[in-house]
Amino acid sequence: MNKRFLMNAGRTTKQGQQINVGKDSAEYQAIVNTITMHADDMKEVGIAAGATVRVRSDNGEALFQCKEGKVPPGMIFVPYGPPTCRLMGQTTDGTGMPTSKGWEVEVEPA
Repeated sequence: MNKRFLMNAGRTTKQGQQINVGKDSAEYQAIVNTITMHADDMKEVGIAAGATVRVRSDNGEALFQCKEGKVPPGMIFVPYGPPTCRLMGQTTDGTGMPTSKGWEVEVEPA
């Protein structure tokens, strides 16, 4: 069994700046296809910086490039984008937006 993490998705300032260039630009795609993990978690799971990882939720899976960053151990962060949509469920709890914080996901080298 793979280790489970809490995944939080959100918008970044760099992502906001790149939206003017367009969502199809290589720069924007690089942003939304990169997750950030704590260095100790990366080491425990056997993931090198820059490696491709598979993230699985109860709703789907997606591939990301992994980078080390300032996130708490046990948590990963990823900017909203097409890959996060593959991980979201369809339940909105009446808000119109699927839950995007605190998903339990599995992360493994791809």
